[in-house]
Amino acid sequence: MGAKESMVSEKYPTKPITIIVPYAAGGSADMIARALERSAQKHLGQTLVIVNMPGGGATVGMNELAGAKPDGYTIGIVATSVILQPLYGETRYHYPTALEPLVNVVSSPVMVATLVDKPWKNLSEVVSYAKQHPGEIKFGHSGLGTSTHVTGEMFAKETGISIKQVPFRGGEPESLAALLGGHIQLICVSNPSVLKEHVKSGTIRILGVAEETRLTIPSFEDVPTFKEQGINIAFNFWNGIAAPKGLPLAEKARLTAGLREMVNNPDFKENMEKLGMSVHYLGPEDFSERWIEDNVKLTKIVKETGIAELIASQKK
Repeated sequence: MGAKESMVSEKYPTKPITIIVPYAAGGSADMIARALERSAQKHLGQTLVIVNMPGGGATVGMNELAGAKPDGYTIGIVATSVILQPLYGETRYHYPTALEPLVNVVSSPVMVATLVDKPWKNLSEVVSYAKQHPGEIKFGHSGLGTSTHVTGEMFAKETGISIKQVPFRGGEPESLAALLGGHIQLICVSNPSVLKEHVKSGTIRILGVAEETRLTIPSFEDVPTFKEQGINIAFNFWNGIAAPKGLPLAEKARLTAGLREMVNNPDFKENMEKLGMSVHYLGPEDFSERWIEDNVKLTKIVKETGIAELIASQKK
């Protein structure tokens, strides 16, 4: 039996590998999957079949991934929502333990933006205005419990201001449209490419990025961090690849080796930078450690900001 299993593993993969994207086509996670697909044949010996399964704050796709056979033929794009969703209430699977981290792919810088005709040149000016006009500023993000919502709540709590959080189920393109239409005054985004052309044309001003250091992404190098502006927030959200728990060691080794080459490919890195994302490769051990660390941090944040209670009230 052992010899047979070894022979099967040596041949893996013998057919295309499905990669589940728990978000709609066109978003950052979808872009990552499509960019990886271009070099899959070269580095894995098979193509990737992209299946978009949006809905439920990414839980629809993550449920499909967690429930799939752990044979190496179903993997999925995962984001920080793997950690966040179980903190908001009962989910079909406890994703951090039902899924197996393979590689971290990119870091997603979360930033706050406004229209250039607004009176605020930086976050400090937003805070001053919000304290004088409590509840007047509407702050758009891509949905309850998402990384952009979490950042918005952290911003309000850390600075002691009252701003109205406005979730958009259609994600960042919808919140951007609302900003451009004057329906909200601020937006929080985690995909710089959504804002790039508007920044270039001088329509939108980026007020701050919630990173430890300034970005190296073209067009965004001059954006100050929250910390530079006296706001103690720095949290890095991410996108990576995971598989159902129980992946055989040989298949896991083959997968992670191929994915390492794909993620570190110069063409892939260049492609991601053009889309406004920074490649930040982590192997399975380091990525697993990241899940554990983020679980501790986010559990604390979700409790302190009251996001969990807010989401629970929405479900009633």
